[in-house]
Amino acid sequence: MKGIELSEAFYNEYGKAMLQDGFAHIMDKIAIGICGSGSECFGYDDEISHDHDFEPGFCIFLPDESVIDSKTEFQLERAYLKLPKEFKGYKRSVLKPVGGARHGVVRISDFLKDKTGTENGELSLRDWLTIPEQALSEVTNGKLFYDGLGLMTSARESLAYLPEGVRLKKLAGNLLIMAQAGQYNYARCVSRGETASAQLAIFELVKSALNVIFLLNKRYIPYYKWTFRALRELPRLSCLEGKLEYLLTTSNEGDMAREKQNIIESLCAEIIDELRTQGLTDSPSGELEDHAYLVNDKITDSTLRNLHILCAI
Repeated sequence: MKGIELSEAFYNEYGKAMLQDGFAHIMDKIAIGICGSGSECFGYDDEISHDHDFEPGFCIFLPDESVIDSKTEFQLERAYLKLPKEFKGYKRSVLKPVGGARHGVVRISDFLKDKTGTENGELSLRDWLTIPEQALSEVTNGKLFYDGLGLMTSARESLAYLPEGVRLKKLAGNLLIMAQAGQYNYARCVSRGETASAQLAIFELVKSALNVIFLLNKRYIPYYKWTFRALRELPRLSCLEGKLEYLLTTSNEGDMAREKQNIIESLCAEIIDELRTQGLTDSPSGELEDHAYLVNDKITDSTLRNLHILCAI
């Protein structure tokens, strides 16, 4: 059973009755669900995931103390702790109180502060440029089973994806790094016999290429260990997974290095084709650097457009 399914089933069987029987007076003010850190919140959990932090549980999201006071919060924590310790063969954690760090009673403001740095999820331009996308993905992943006031739903919707200007800035910066690492520096490192530096160039190329692909799909890029897993589900350019994996897992000597240079050019060409398809460039150039600056020119906000092209990287 997937973690989200386990969480919802546990809530429906035990949590809902606990809340309706003991806290009916605040049911219209709370939200229930599972989101945040952990593979189960993304739907990426498997048998290996069960070795840590995998348990029946859910979050009870509360508004500020002016709406639900700290005494009621404490009572909720006690009631949550008393829920069954095992469900469908899975045991709840006994090492941490009130459901552990990922489950239990959580103030909405605390959750948003932890992920975004602000208690209401309202972000400045600087915030959008600097907050790691994995943190934003943890605000918007998972599932809400219930939301009385709609505060969590509203926050999640407002953070659903990057503002367009920020997306283009990140896209331009990552395209430039792809060009520098893949179309320029890789071959130079190989020609000097610097195979370790050549592999560092490959790492930079692949990391930026992954960012580019997610940006072109308008999806947050998740924590690195789930990036290839998430890539396979994207509607655009998921076909590049094999080339990216090959670049990462092969050596940088002799015929292999020459083959990798061909793959790099093929990879860049497919990304340029997608840029043209999305109307982000009309240049015939095969150099990603040219397209990086054209994408940057598409930013309508002059302040953002005139910032350094790598400011969002």
